[in-house]
Amino acid sequence: MRSRAVPATAFLVTLVIHVAANPHYGFFRDELYFIMCGFHPAWGYVDQPPVVPLLSAGSQLFGHSLFALRALPAIFAAAGAYVTVLIVFELGGGVFAAALATLAYLAAPVLESFGAKVGPDMVGLWLWPLAALYVLRIVNGADPRWWLAAGAAAGIALESKYSAIFFAAAVVIGLALQPRGRAVLLSRWFFAGALLALVIALPNFVWQAVQAFPMWELLRNGASGKNLVPSPALFLFQQLLLTDIFVAAIWIIGLIWLLRNPAARFLGYAYLILIAVMIALHAKHYYPADIYPIMMAAGSVAIEGWTRRMFLLRTAIVAATVAAALFFAPLVLPVFSETATVQYTAFVGKVLHVPRSALATEHGRTAALPEDFADMHGWPQLASTVAAIYYALPARQRDRAAIVASNYGEAAAIDFFGTQYGLPPVISGHNNYWLWGTHGYSGDVVIDINGDCGRHDMPGLFHAARLATHFDAPWVISYEQNIPISVCTGITQPLSSLWPHLRNYI
Repeated sequence: MRSRAVPATAFLVTLVIHVAANPHYGFFRDELYFIMCGFHPAWGYVDQPPVVPLLSAGSQLFGHSLFALRALPAIFAAAGAYVTVLIVFELGGGVFAAALATLAYLAAPVLESFGAKVGPDMVGLWLWPLAALYVLRIVNGADPRWWLAAGAAAGIALESKYSAIFFAAAVVIGLALQPRGRAVLLSRWFFAGALLALVIALPNFVWQAVQAFPMWELLRNGASGKNLVPSPALFLFQQLLLTDIFVAAIWIIGLIWLLRNPAARFLGYAYLILIAVMIALHAKHYYPADIYPIMMAAGSVAIEGWTRRMFLLRTAIVAATVAAALFFAPLVLPVFSETATVQYTAFVGKVLHVPRSALATEHGRTAALPEDFADMHGWPQLASTVAAIYYALPARQRDRAAIVASNYGEAAAIDFFGTQYGLPPVISGHNNYWLWGTHGYSGDVVIDINGDCGRHDMPGLFHAARLATHFDAPWVISYEQNIPISVCTGITQPLSSLWPHLRNYI
């Protein structure tokens, strides 16, 4: 039985889970930034292609709505589950394999996280497996014009996150490593598909080139101290944790099965190549994660073949996978209260004997809650606090006061929630906020969030400075705790002349 009802069921189950679980706590730091970027439509941004910002902003056109925003990753996660089942069927699997692949997909914390909040990786949940499905069909003898569909999927994925180029390259190299794959690469439709992908991705490349490739600068700066670089062994161990260490055997079996399958071997090669490249480039552990639905589909097909007429064993496998999914879900889906989440996180750490630092990707990101959950707190309160300081200024100062934030999270939060208070646009030197410039402010009156009016790195920049307050809120991440907010007056040099030196791409 391979009816349309099976992938549709996978889609609906995944969608319902995420629609119910996603819209809790509050807006995530990056989500706020994506929204503000999308409200400045462009072919690119300092730190990302345009698709996710534009979708994020579109979800807020009719007012602030966490539900509408988080519906986006829910839909992409559901589409990814749908395509995962189609891959199962293309590999020769049946209903049990489809069900097991869907459960493994839902059990993987990293994939659940991609489907829980807006981010560039959410688009890859759908498009990486979709591109692989089209290529697999071509290898299995389908019309080579499917290369156009594969190219379109790859191109849109590139307009969502740059790491998609490594996945696409890994698939092509995997094909080139086997005779059957090389044959399909010689088709003129392959080159047409590749050209289509390039055409779709070209506007963002041109934007990056015009801006002198800020993404390269950002990556270099991140590698020089911001990011934690795991050893190859730790990176591989992180892959087990991210995909649920209790059911990771499913995708591992899938990798081995693919490498032994002549028609689909290129996908096994693609995985190995992608992981090797990610290790060599010191990538963050979750960068290659959108490839795992493919491996899970293959593993489920293999397990289905081994367990024919073994009803009790299949039941045990399904039960174990569901239990594993439930075990990790509260760590990536905001379904518990903050206090309960802290307690449960500590419990899981004790059970697994794995410290939270094993999955850390950056220096200085600590909090009582898991980091992503912590960054969903405090933003409305920050905007309210800044508004109170802004309106406490004398009218002659308020009319020319610039609100300056130390990072894009603070800036985007004040811009997003500040509309209800009538706050002016925020300026910041961080990432795309630097490109948006000073908005004509002289800098003579500044409300400085998480700064000291330049006294540390630019002494004498202002004639006067006073600490207005220290902002704090429950559950926020470490570097947003007890942050100073100062009022600075009497700038000694024009802000426009300082601006080129305030750029912070990281």
